[in-house]
This record gives sequence, C-alpha cells and structure tokens, in this order.
Amino acid sequence: MSTNLTRRSLITSALGAAALAPLAAQTKRDWSGKDPIAYPDPDFIVLDPKRLKSKINNAVIERVYVGCRWAEGPAWNGNGQSLVWSDIPNNRQLRRNEEDGHVSTLRSAANYSNGNTFDYQGRQLSCEHDTRRVVRYEPDGSVTVIADKWQGKPLNAPNDIVVHPDGSIWFTDPGYGILVAYEGHLDKPQVKEAVYRVDGKTGQMTMVTDDLHKPNGLCFSPDYKKLYICDTGATHEPTLPKTIQQYDVDGAKLRNSKLFINTEIKGKGAGLADGIRADVEGNIWAGCGWVGPGYDGVHIFAPNGDMIGMILLPETCANLCFGGRNRNRLYMAASQSIYSMYVETRGAHIC
Repeated sequence: MSTNLTRRSLITSALGAAALAPLAAQTKRDWSGKDPIAYPDPDFIVLDPKRLKSKINNAVIERVYVGCRWAEGPAWNGNGQSLVWSDIPNNRQLRRNEEDGHVSTLRSAANYSNGNTFDYQGRQLSCEHDTRRVVRYEPDGSVTVIADKWQGKPLNAPNDIVVHPDGSIWFTDPGYGILVAYEGHLDKPQVKEAVYRVDGKTGQMTMVTDDLHKPNGLCFSPDYKKLYICDTGATHEPTLPKTIQQYDVDGAKLRNSKLFINTEIKGKGAGLADGIRADVEGNIWAGCGWVGPGYDGVHIFAPNGDMIGMILLPETCANLCFGGRNRNRLYMAASQSIYSMYVETRGAHIC
C-alpha cells in the first residue's frame, strides 16, 4: 500500500490531509474475519517511518462489533477491563468485555449519550444529548449531575469529555443533539457553542473558550500543557472551518489558540476530525470521515501537525480511544461498527 501511494505521487512535502485524501488506495476485504488479511495490514499506511513507529507487522485491523446506528464515545474502563461506548440513536450504552469479547448492554436508556470517559477514581462520565447535561455514574448506582446550565440557561447538548489529573472535567457543547431528533430531540440553542471546565474540588463551572463554530472532540497532550479541540463546523456548510485547534493550558484557562491542522480536503469543504486522542509520543490520532474510501478512518499527526499515518476504514470514524491492559489497543467507533488494532505505542491518558 505504501508503495502504491509513492507510485501515485500522493505523499507530498506538506504531508497534509488535504494533499493526501481522498486518493489513498484502499483494500477490499471481508470484515467478517473469515478471510484473513496478510501481514502487515495494508490499510495502516505509514507516511513517515521515522516519526511513526507504531505499526506492528503482525497486527491487523479487526471489526469486533457491528450493530450500531451511530457508534460514539468509546472509553476504556481499566477497572473492568472493558470498552464502553454510546450507540446514540438507539439510546443505549454498550460494553465489550476484553477477556472474551462479549458485548452487552450497559444502559438501555442512556439519554442519547455521546462522549464518555472515566475519571481517576474509575467513575464513568457521560455527555447526554437528551437531557443536555454532563453526568457521573456513582458506584452505588446514583447519578451526579456535573453540568446542565450556563448562566442559568440550559446547555446545548454536551458532546465530548476529558478529565485532568487535578480533578477538573473539560467538555464541549456544540449542540448536535438538539439539531436533529435522531440523536436526542429538536430544540433551540440558548447559549453560544463553547468549551467548559468544571473544577474538581469546588464544582465551579467556567467557559474556557467560545471561539469555535462547533467544538467537538478534545484531548490533552501527554504533559497536559496543551489542549486540542476539533472544530467540525457543519457538514452541510462548506465555508465553515473543519480544523483541529491547539491551545496552551494555563491552569484553569486556555491561551494562545492556533491552528494545529486543517482536516478538510482543499476546495471540497468535505472531511473533518470528530474525536481525538494523544499517544505517549505526543502524536494526535483523529477519527475522520464524511468523505469515503481513502480518507475515512484514523489520521495520525505528529506534534507539529504533520500527517504521518492513516488507518483506513470502510466507515466514517467518529471517535477512538486506547485500551487494553497496556493501553496499546486502539479502539475506533466508526458508524455501525467498532474496530480495533494493536499498535506499538500507548495512549497518553487513562482513557
């Protein structure tokens, strides 16, 4: 696959998404697993071998579950050694046991939850579209509301969420869950799309930025000194930006916003990064889609924003996380399915 890319002169000096997609060749394969794929997996494309050393020659992309309407918010439960994710339109959360691969329903009425994560006490946090709030599930089965209003007005529809070692909770509120009834319910936004921080000790909520059109996925750098946020604009509006922005984290504030990468195809207005995670080397792994073969899947960016690799999937990838006992198994929530692949790196954070 890499030789095909070179032969077609697709690797350019910019190594950017706009230069490469959607022209990358993609294999046709039987995702049922009945027909094996020869090692190394040709759909893990390494664009810069010097900076991307995470491809394992005897590991392949696996489709470990199919049956969702829109899979989102994958999060790794270290205590339970299981993957948790949302199937938003089906209004449920699912759980996959790592030991035997069994998938069960974790919550059958999940308020059309989207993003999930686990805090440093092992408690699950979820962004709920329907109730327009962020919640924490307590060990005794009760639910604690972390955030549901800003300055007395209801939030739009919280989307994605991360935690900081200081106990604070950071989440985005783009409002997708009230734009269509399919993923929540129709309603009118009452506050500007924004990103918020909730203090882990006082519970005080602050807005850290509202300069993005549709703040979506987010993640910290390995040292927590930077925060990356996807701006997904609107899929039907080509003029709105589809980027990943980078900020300096200054305690409870964000400073020095700058463009990390533009994920759309130049001149097309298509292509975006939805959910993102950092590995221990500081590379950013982004779930990308809404283009088609040769683009949809995972795009991997070096800390300076250069595109250094791609994992091509047959479906739009909404979000991803690192899991497994060593945090070296990449899980990808992609439309109707969950995919996974072992990689020779680890997730930078607990989920």
